[in-house]
Amino acid sequence: MRLSWKHSVLTLHIASSLVEASSKRLPVVDLGYTVHQAISYNSTGQYYSFSNIRYAQPPTGDLRFAAPLPPLTNRTLQKGEIQRSCPQAYPLWYLKDVQQLDDVPPPDPDEDEDCLFLDVVVPEKAFEKAKGNGRGGAPVMVWLYGGGFAFGQKNVKTSTQYVTGNPAGLLALAKEEDEEGVGFIYVTLNYRGGAFGFLSGPNLQTNGTANAGLLDQRLALEWVQRNIHLFGGDRHRVTVFGQSAGAGSIMHQITAYGGLRGKVPFQQAILQSPGFQPYPGNWQQDQVLQSYLAALNVTTIDQARKLPYESLRRANQDIVGRSPYGQFTFSPAVDGSFVPALPSNLLLHGAFDKSIRIMTGYNANETFLFVDKSNLTNDAYVTNTKHSLPGAQPAVVDFITNTLYPDPTTAHNSSLPYDDALGRFLLSSSESSFTCNTLYLNRAFRGQAFGYRWSVPPAYHGLDVPYTFYNGPNPAVHNGTESFAISLQTYLTTFAMTGSPNRAGAAPMPLFGSSENILDVNVAGLKPIKDPQANPRCEWLQKALFF
Repeated sequence: MRLSWKHSVLTLHIASSLVEASSKRLPVVDLGYTVHQAISYNSTGQYYSFSNIRYAQPPTGDLRFAAPLPPLTNRTLQKGEIQRSCPQAYPLWYLKDVQQLDDVPPPDPDEDEDCLFLDVVVPEKAFEKAKGNGRGGAPVMVWLYGGGFAFGQKNVKTSTQYVTGNPAGLLALAKEEDEEGVGFIYVTLNYRGGAFGFLSGPNLQTNGTANAGLLDQRLALEWVQRNIHLFGGDRHRVTVFGQSAGAGSIMHQITAYGGLRGKVPFQQAILQSPGFQPYPGNWQQDQVLQSYLAALNVTTIDQARKLPYESLRRANQDIVGRSPYGQFTFSPAVDGSFVPALPSNLLLHGAFDKSIRIMTGYNANETFLFVDKSNLTNDAYVTNTKHSLPGAQPAVVDFITNTLYPDPTTAHNSSLPYDDALGRFLLSSSESSFTCNTLYLNRAFRGQAFGYRWSVPPAYHGLDVPYTFYNGPNPAVHNGTESFAISLQTYLTTFAMTGSPNRAGAAPMPLFGSSENILDVNVAGLKPIKDPQANPRCEWLQKALFF
């Protein structure tokens, strides 16, 4: 492991707010449909930031609950001064200190339906190389945020613990490792979540589009393919990376249309804790739709389109707010088109774009924060399983609760990977929603896949994100683990720039291959291990017999 003093100090300095340099002329890019000027130049990192570039028409009025459309022409110079984020909604269990829906904090001023914008952060050298010839050669990293498909945004956000989405540290490291000192171009985008982006089911599809949030992402990725050369990027060297719902989205992008509509609009993907809770059938999808319409006091999606935005926002928050513990209500769903089947099934049967390279990661304790510690009994586990799979045959529920994840107090199996109800809940939820997804991906891409397990304590879901976006001293990156942040960033940027996460002098991350090995990132060291997800439980879940 290598912790660069230069990198640590530099990124601490870079992590400050981007400041427009008054002495430097900010560049303008002509996108055809609009003309956009950079909003700032970071003299320490030597990069430009282009903020809030519109990539789709406002999804308002008749365009609500529908596939996004390309933006209309507006040749007025745009600077993107107004920050944008899509409507946010949070479950009460997630907010912890909030007990009632009426006490949910008001929305941020930057929240609005008209939110389909993206940001581009461009190293000065990359931009200069593109001048005059309309071509560029820098690799591109596109970030998709997580948030349970209900919240999240492209904007750099500071919480009491850490900053997410700020690429300064990644850019500095890549620039340091690049012989030409360029690094990569960073893109991040908003996509609709909650009811605005993930209503689904046959009744919605009679007058709307399921999985609109996934289609937002697709349009933005196609925007990158059409326009990134104007910033100095290479559209043939695009790596999309994301965490949690962002990585679950990438999984859906890889399997989009069952692989029947050509190549995906990227060449590589990094999926960190790819997660989503699959809707098991049309009935459950429609139940969510009907709950949303009832909260709006309407009966059709067309009537909902005519309501004030604030009514839609409040109903969305109410539905998400009441989500059962550990859930967010909305999620991508099988729609017969963009999602013709569950991604696990599509990967099993080869129905995906096989041309890309991937890197996956998951956390050792993915679901500790998603399990309600107040109701930890083995009887509760059976009840929860029945409620979460309302369309499953009784024999399927029986197999899950008695054979796949049996009661440890009655099972005659001393090799169970848990010994109490908490362990049973944690393993079952982790494998069904997160960790098995990495196995499905790694096996599908075997010779083009690298994987790791993040075991840096406490290794809960999401706690690898501050390491991914490490920019110097940070309360979420514990003392003594800073070197792991540099190691993780090195794997990520090296993969994006070369197609392999490995570089000289670093612990190698094994190719998944036939040995099915991954890298365990642990405070005791970095070492290859047999992937624990290569087990019969994940293999059974992949068949989706509960669907």
